[in-house]
Amino acid sequence: MPNGILPVMFTGFDPGLPLERARTIPNTWYASAEVAAAEREAVFARTWQLVGRAEQVAAPGAFLTADIAGEPVLVVRGEDGVLRAFFNVCRHRAAPIKTESCGQAAKLRCHYHGWTYDLAGKLRGTPEFDGVEEFPKEGNGLVPMAVAEWGPFGFVHLTQPAEPLADFLRPLPGWVESRGGFGNLTWKARRTYDLACNWKVYVDNYLDGGYHVNTVHPALAGVLDYREYKTVCDGKTVVQSAPLKPAEGDAGRTRTGDLAAYWWVYPNLMLNLYSGVMDTNLVLPLGPDRCRVVFDFYFAAGTPDDFVRESVAVADQVQAEDVGVCEEVQRGLNSRSYTTGRFSVKRENGGYYFHQRLGRALLGSGGSLGG
Repeated sequence: MPNGILPVMFTGFDPGLPLERARTIPNTWYASAEVAAAEREAVFARTWQLVGRAEQVAAPGAFLTADIAGEPVLVVRGEDGVLRAFFNVCRHRAAPIKTESCGQAAKLRCHYHGWTYDLAGKLRGTPEFDGVEEFPKEGNGLVPMAVAEWGPFGFVHLTQPAEPLADFLRPLPGWVESRGGFGNLTWKARRTYDLACNWKVYVDNYLDGGYHVNTVHPALAGVLDYREYKTVCDGKTVVQSAPLKPAEGDAGRTRTGDLAAYWWVYPNLMLNLYSGVMDTNLVLPLGPDRCRVVFDFYFAAGTPDDFVRESVAVADQVQAEDVGVCEEVQRGLNSRSYTTGRFSVKRENGGYYFHQRLGRALLGSGGSLGG
């Protein structure tokens, strides 16, 4: 967007308005390939992104792969114990180095033409490449990216990070530590859902301050004290919380303790925490009108298997309810009758906080919001 001239697609939203006067981002931002391409660069390439579990790459030679808004990523633990991340792209013809989601390797070998790299990303083998001039191996290793760990999670950054991971996540790490850390939470299961909606529709739904809980999630509504539901925006996070109350059924048995806390980290990560239970939601764009939501489920060590199954089933039911409404919203956003909406001042400050940060990134204002 040179010379400060914005395409028409990126106009129509003012992130500087107070909540009482604010409008949502325009409907075109949920359907445009141009916006999706801009988000890939201005949003996903400029933020720390959850890429996997630290336990997956704990041992030397362990690796995992991921895709972040179209960018292939490879994370590997070196023989020296150092965790490294690279673009999962061979320097010869751009084939992936590793196609498995995770595994163990003594070296990194491209399956296309057999080029080989060591676990530090250095190019070691180039079959039948004798005679090629002006090709130093030392300058053609895998292209690195920043990688960091926090708790049970691994993160990468596609470009040079503006700040360390701990600062990016602030104040989430401090809140977790104040409640005893991650303790003995252990990963137990994963569920993946593909939705016919833009990734931002899913985030909007998550950040509406519980506005839809009573109408869309009857079982979950039974365990949350909606009158005390609070939303706090700080840094690049939003935390929604509510006291829990006794309830019947699977939701009542698996959602216990004093508090439900729903953390969102800009732009696409959510952590849902109850007593002895945590699940993470990672929302990945697949196109202007498609996204994938990856749920990982963690439980305190020693949690009975039947409790795990019940808890995952509760989350699966909530997700099924959210899928339905999110896909309905995507269809409605394509209507000629709708351009922008308004925010509930009482409930939807978190949703506007998301739109403000997203809008400033896309509009290139250079402004900062909350640190």
